[in-house]
Order: sequence, then C-alpha cells, then structure tokens
Amino acid sequence: MTPPADVNHTFSDAELEELIPFGAVESHKAGDLILAEGTMAPDCIITLSGHTDIFATTDQGRRRVGWMERGQFAGDLSVLTGQRHLSRVEMGADGDILRIPYESFQRLISGNSHFSDVFVRVFAARREFGNSRGFAATIVLGAAMDRTVYALRDLLMKHGVAHRWFDPADGPVAAHLMAERGLTEEQLPVAILGAADVLIQPTPEQLAQALGLDLLPDGATADVLVVGSGPGGLAAAVYAASEGLTVIAIDALAPGGQAGTSSKIENYLGFPTGISGNELARRATVQAQKFGARLVSPVRAASIGRDGDAYCLHLADGRKLRSRAVVVSSGAQYQRLPIEGIENYEGRGIYYGATPMEAQLCSNAEVTVVGSGNSAGQGAIYLAGVAKKVYVIFRRKSLRETMSEYLVKRLEEHPNIEIIGSTDVVALRGEGQLDGLTYRCRETGAEDLCDCKFLFLFLGANPNTGWLPKEMVCDEKGFVKTGADIAPLELVRAGWSLDRMPSRFETSWPRIYAVGDVRKGSVKRVASSVGEGSVVVSDIHQALAEISAEAVAASR
Repeated sequence: MTPPADVNHTFSDAELEELIPFGAVESHKAGDLILAEGTMAPDCIITLSGHTDIFATTDQGRRRVGWMERGQFAGDLSVLTGQRHLSRVEMGADGDILRIPYESFQRLISGNSHFSDVFVRVFAARREFGNSRGFAATIVLGAAMDRTVYALRDLLMKHGVAHRWFDPADGPVAAHLMAERGLTEEQLPVAILGAADVLIQPTPEQLAQALGLDLLPDGATADVLVVGSGPGGLAAAVYAASEGLTVIAIDALAPGGQAGTSSKIENYLGFPTGISGNELARRATVQAQKFGARLVSPVRAASIGRDGDAYCLHLADGRKLRSRAVVVSSGAQYQRLPIEGIENYEGRGIYYGATPMEAQLCSNAEVTVVGSGNSAGQGAIYLAGVAKKVYVIFRRKSLRETMSEYLVKRLEEHPNIEIIGSTDVVALRGEGQLDGLTYRCRETGAEDLCDCKFLFLFLGANPNTGWLPKEMVCDEKGFVKTGADIAPLELVRAGWSLDRMPSRFETSWPRIYAVGDVRKGSVKRVASSVGEGSVVVSDIHQALAEISAEAVAASR
C-alpha cells in the first residue's frame, strides 16, 4: 500500500530557518542512534541533510518503515502528546538534523498556527495509515474471549494506538512470537511493546502507564480539572485550553465516553457522511492536546473536597489534583440487564458498544442488540454489515418513541435485521462465555430460546456521580442539578453563600460545573454536550476573574 501524501511534509528552506531557533543542529554519522525506541516525551527530529531511517519492531520482526530526507520530520502523535515513542530513528547517511526538545516543541505548537497545522495533520495521518494497513509495534497475545484481552484491546483502540492481536488458537503467529520471547500460555495475556518490553498479564492501567497515557504526577495543579472526557468534557478542555487556561482532563476509561462506542454518528453538524464516535473523540483529543491540555486515562475519580479557595480531587489510586474550577462531565453508563450473574459474561459475549473490535469477534455470527435509542440503532446497523443476523429487542411497542426516524427506516429496510418489540431478555446460558439467550414477550408471556453468542446492551443510563460529595444537589435519579434547577433551600443546605445565584451549568458548589449526560435535563445528544462544554468556559473565566479580584482586594 502506497502511503497517502498527508503522511509526510517537506519544509522549505525558509521554514527551516524559522524552526532552527526552537532546537539545536546536530551532525551525525550513518548508523548513529537519533531517537531510541520507548522514549517518553520524544524530541521532534527534522532532517537537514543526508537522511534518517525509521525502524520499528513488529510481528514480522524489525523493519524499516520509513525514511526522512531534507526538510522532513520523523515521529508520530507521541511527539505532540509526550507518550511512548514506539519506533527507532537512526541516521541513514552522514548529515545534519535539527533536534527540537519536547518542551520547545510544545511552545512551537501553541504559538505558531502554520507549523501547528502541519505537524498535527501529518502526525494524525500517520496514525490513521498505521491503523489502516495493520502496521503496529504494539502486540496483544491472548484468547478472544479472555476479558482482560478485551479490556487491553479496548484501551488501545480508544486511544488510537495501532496494535495487532493474535489468538494462539487461530494460527502460528502467536506461537512464533511466544517462542521468540520465551513465553508460555500460562503467562497470557501478554502485551508486547516494540523490541524489548513485554508486559505479562497487565491491567489496562499498567498498559496505559507503559505507553505513557498516564504520566500525571501526584499533586498536579491546573486552572480547570475536567472529570470525564466524553464530548462535553473534551469540548470544555479544548475551549478552556485554547483561551489560555491550564487544563487537566481525566477519564476512567478513555476519551469519548458513551459516544466513543458509537459506530457511526450521522446527524452531527458538519459531517454529512457521518463519523464514528471513536474518530470524533480522537480528533477532539488531538485538538485539546495541541492547545496544551493534559488528557489522562484510565484514571478514576474517587472524591472531591474543598481546599481553601480551590478544590482537591482525590483519585482512586491515591493521587491528589488541585484546581480552582472543576467541570463534572463524568457522563452515564449503560444499565445491566437485571439477570443474576450477568457480569460473568461481560467481555465474553456481552458488550456495551459496537466498534470494529467487537465486529471482528462476531463476524458471520448471530447477534442480539437490546435497546431502543439511537446508540442501539447505530450499533445494529453497523453490526449487520458483518454479522449473519441481527435481532433488535426492546421493551417498548415502537422504536419511533425513542429513536430517530432515519435510523428506524434503515433498521426496517435492512435484510439482516429483525425487529422484535415488547420483548425482554430474561435469561443467559453458557459456561465461561455466552452461549445462548431466552426472550420473553411482554404481551403474551411466551418465551423463546436463541443460540446467539453475542449480546450488545444499549439500555437506559445511570449517572456516574458516586464520587461526588453527598452535599452536592442531585435529583432522585442521581443526575446533578445546575443553575435554576437548584432550589434556594437546596443551596442553603449545600452551604452556598447566596451572595449570587449559580450560573447556568454551575452546581450547588461554587465553580464546580456539570455538563453533558451527567447533568439533570441534558438532551443526551453529542451536539448538545459539546455545546454545554464549550459554553461553560465563559462562566469559568468570569468566576476565576472574580476570585482573583477578591484576592487582590483582600491583600490591600
């Protein structure tokens, strides 16, 4: 496959002159190591003369995957994000390079829109090309129905980390890789990161740290902490960082939230042919990082408390973060079916999102989708393209009560989809992994069995608010109240001073805001969450300016 033009760019002599002050010119001999594989916060390397070679260790061994001539630069998104660099850069012929240190590169990106556009466009294109052609220096070995394997692959996919997965039962590649590194089946699952690092039975958190997805130090501070990196949180991070505020955004899983599991969003403004939730989240993530926001995951918030005029966010792993303002965008999670032992099948036949990873597992199989919202419709249509048959089951009598008309029509017209209304899934069966389901008609009580081995759940969502203090005002379902939805008496009970009323997205705690699905009265659409996340930044600016003015007045 020929690489697309966007994966490279050649700077002119005039542009190189502009770039040189940001780094240092170095002379090297052929074979010299320029950038080691596994480097965190890698430098940006621009070739000035001779050429540089790019090597990576893949499932096919060590390969030269590219070379850079005068005016061309090495690297991928890790140069922007500071994450682990998974290739090796060597001098291919005697010559000079320009080395721009990571910190200087951040200043360059934030201060020069022309160079920012070039680097971000090329880095993003290289990521997409690496994913599309199956090239990857990260390899996961393990069984398809191992839930740890699923969790590791889910993390890599949602973070846009190109990787290959091999099941030892599906061919000789896994056995070859295991023999090459002295691994046994008892040690699986395994994550291989390039030439040297092998993680045996890692957790998603351990894999994230090894890749540099979580380099957040204990005690880190920012103007704004964003808890949850779904559409609302990502929008808040982008707008806050672009307006000069320091931002740390965390997420318990990965950027994207529930929207990130959507196979195709077709009614989002500006994307007439649609865009996957994961791709939308990836673009927003790069956008936020370009402006200097720090996005970290998987990191789970445990609690939050007052810290003088600021707030202290306690993470589940014991770290503490401090900020003057907080955006709660922790979203909601799909509900489980009320069936005992259902958690035993999660990642082993039961899934809460329909992405290419799940589609790979259920190719040419029968699958069941439960739910009547847009996410269920999008998932069913996507899965119908690879599955033998898709059953869409829901409690209501009609999908039109809760699903967009364009999706309903596509479901009705698709030859591989069967719509079954007024029906519940009432039982599961299988040893170790899902092997079948029992359906029950709500109107007649009649039950039916199905040998379907894949079940996708898109049910009503519960807000992720268990980490919030009990004094923060929520409604009876746990969704956070904001602005005019908070009664004066509720404000008094929460300790609000009543010198002013909360702004539109402000909670019962001053300078803590809630946007997106976690907020009472939210529309539960990507566009509305993005709107809330962007609009709330103006309220944050005003609130921070007020406390700064108060601090100045108090010091006089």
